[in-house]
Amino acid sequence: MGERDIGTRDAAPEQDHSEGFAPKSRLGLREQVSDRVTLAARITLLTTVAVGLTIAAVGVTIFLTVRTEVNHSLDTSLVKRAHAVAESSEASDQMRSGEVPAALAAADILIALVPADGGPIAMPGFGKYVGDPEVAVAQGINAESIRTVTIGDTPYRMVAVQSGRGTAVVLAQSMQSTARTLDRLEIALWVVGAAGVIVAGIAGWLVATNSLRPVRRLTLAAERVARTEQLTPIEVTGDDELARLTIAFNSMLTSLDASKQRQRQLVADAGHELRTPLTSLRTNIELLSQAEVKGGLAPRARGELMADVRAQIGELTTLVGDLVELARDTSPTRAPEATDLSEILMNCVQRVRLRAPGIEFNVDSEPWVVFGDGQLLERAITNLLDNAAKWSPPLGAVTVRLHDGVLTVADNGPGIHEEDLPHVFERFYRSREARMLPGSGLGLAIVAQAAGRHGGTVTARRAPSGGALMTLSIPGERPHPD
Repeated sequence: MGERDIGTRDAAPEQDHSEGFAPKSRLGLREQVSDRVTLAARITLLTTVAVGLTIAAVGVTIFLTVRTEVNHSLDTSLVKRAHAVAESSEASDQMRSGEVPAALAAADILIALVPADGGPIAMPGFGKYVGDPEVAVAQGINAESIRTVTIGDTPYRMVAVQSGRGTAVVLAQSMQSTARTLDRLEIALWVVGAAGVIVAGIAGWLVATNSLRPVRRLTLAAERVARTEQLTPIEVTGDDELARLTIAFNSMLTSLDASKQRQRQLVADAGHELRTPLTSLRTNIELLSQAEVKGGLAPRARGELMADVRAQIGELTTLVGDLVELARDTSPTRAPEATDLSEILMNCVQRVRLRAPGIEFNVDSEPWVVFGDGQLLERAITNLLDNAAKWSPPLGAVTVRLHDGVLTVADNGPGIHEEDLPHVFERFYRSREARMLPGSGLGLAIVAQAAGRHGGTVTARRAPSGGALMTLSIPGERPHPD
């Protein structure tokens, strides 16, 4: 029973392993090897392999070419000698009488005279190796024949040419010297190839290590930034692709440093701005608590204190919302959509009229379609109108114009001093006069942020009437007639 259970449990995993786990194991092995091999080692390996394959291809080509040329030279020499013997009647007579011609006596050549009828062969030293190709030459079927035969353990190159009518001269020469030459050539090619691969590997390693030195510098710089958070740019040398990569890395460090500085400044300014309403709110709550212990406040005083608390909570809520909006350094998460800026403007005017009933708004607008974040644009335009209403005198008027994507908001207030004009759109900036009024100094900063996200601009200057003139320009287009 136990053995059957064990066998059953072993069978299923074996099948799963063969079907599903083996490819993953091989993939994991490749990933492990890839992770352990450095980039310099990969470049060296690829260079060595490429050079090795090139040397191998060149070596094989050289060897085959030399072998072909050597064999062709041997064949040409044998054919010339065979024709010389065939054309010499004296040599033919010597061969018929069993003598080796004088011209071939000193050469390492075997010779025979083959008749067309396949009868007895003159000079029968290697007659048993003469075959049909040589007989066909003797019969006049072929002009000549060239082939390789093995006599004993030695390869011979055999040539047959016609010698008069009905006979053929056959010459065979040993190929040992040719084989030795080719063997020496093969050894030389192997030695040269191995040396070339070694030199290529060393050269590839030197090139890889020298070329990747800027990459290692960037790696060390990135590790230093991750470890110490010091965004110090690194030195740029040269003008190649790696130098451009270094410049881009330094630009990224500069951007990160600027982002960190903005975050620190935002946190510091937010802490400073939040401290005042929180302190006032805590004071009022403590005052309410102490008054309840002593019997409570008078209804009128209690109402004034609660109104003050509600106002402070509203101010704190607005401040937190502005901070959240300004803290978005990246693109908004809301999907952009086409919207009519004039409709947003009219909604904002109606909302601000409820908050500032004593202010008259003179509005002149025309349709202008923009593609972006409608909520952010509505927040920006509302801030412009609130700012104009806050600085307008009682029963004052605010002039609003929207033409060709340019929104102008002018009030009849005291205007903006020259020293304040460059700073009105900075976060938490408040002029001396503005510090006496409610607000956090973030409204116009949100306007500038909205303009930048939509590819527009916002400017501030003194109006001809003496008040402030805010100009917001947003790219867009007129709506189509349909």
